[in-house]
Amino acid sequence: MSQQISSPSRNFYLGRGKLEELKELKDTTGYTVLIFDDELSALQQRNLEDALGVKIIDRAALIIDIFARHARTREGILQVELAQSEYLLPRLAGQWSHLERLGGGIGTRGPGESQIETDRRLAQKKISRLKRQIEDIRKQRKLHRKTRKQSELPLLALVGYTNTGKSTLLNTLSHADILTENKLFATLDPTTRRVNLPCGKTALISDTVGFIRKLPPGLVSAFRATLEELREADVLLHVVDIANPRAGDQCDTVEEILKDLEIDTKPRITILNKVDRLLDPSKSWNEKSAIDFITSTMGDRGPDTVIISAEKKWGIDKLRETIIRFISPVGEAVPEMPPNAPDPANPDEPCS
Repeated sequence: MSQQISSPSRNFYLGRGKLEELKELKDTTGYTVLIFDDELSALQQRNLEDALGVKIIDRAALIIDIFARHARTREGILQVELAQSEYLLPRLAGQWSHLERLGGGIGTRGPGESQIETDRRLAQKKISRLKRQIEDIRKQRKLHRKTRKQSELPLLALVGYTNTGKSTLLNTLSHADILTENKLFATLDPTTRRVNLPCGKTALISDTVGFIRKLPPGLVSAFRATLEELREADVLLHVVDIANPRAGDQCDTVEEILKDLEIDTKPRITILNKVDRLLDPSKSWNEKSAIDFITSTMGDRGPDTVIISAEKKWGIDKLRETIIRFISPVGEAVPEMPPNAPDPANPDEPCS
């Protein structure tokens, strides 16, 4: 259900008419949960639950819940816990309102009010503790980044909308075995691997959490230690799912988040991934014919854009060449990979 409205209602988010429609819909469908594609205030959520008698989940809660299901490492679990606690804190009010009626006369405090204060204090203590633990992790990451800098290896960072194939590309480039799944936010924790490039060049490549439209501010704040990996990168690899009908909107979302993180001016390579999904499955395609066809269809996208299929390993050689051009110092000759160049996974083999 959708509604065009100049501004959301302060008390119910929806207008009164839509609220009545939802009540009637409940009688016919018997739904028990409502999910709103926007962030609700604590007041709006509480009023909707009272009016409709069902569980209300807003966009922020849904995304945080998905993050919670995928968190595996200690860092990921702490970050999700912090986001959950900050989300729930303003929603504690009213949880014990049924006890307030038990309070005594004028000037006394009922046990309900006392319980709310206790819950808030415990929640605030937990938030402070989680922030301290995440700050310790942030310091550890800073030391790791300092060690990496001493190696003088360039750092590449994969960025993009969630589920665009960043982890698959990391595996393809580095011959790693990172978990890849066709689902939102399969990767939460940053993963860094060494990637061997043509002619003996080497770099580090880091995969981070994917972005999404209207990413809850609490998650951005909680994952600050993780997202700082992007600040240290020498080159951003923006991976786009070109087969997604909303690819343009997703690119705009990524650009907005990069701007909010103040890293939108970093050198960037745009990678148009999943090109194989744009092709006619009834025809026999190889790497050259597929990329030539897509290039002719889309037109010239410039030297900083590469068309690939990470899953089928199409266009990977061209991507490696583009990366070398970006990380080579000014004035240094950029080597071109010959047609029969050795696999960059074996850097000891000479480059012709």
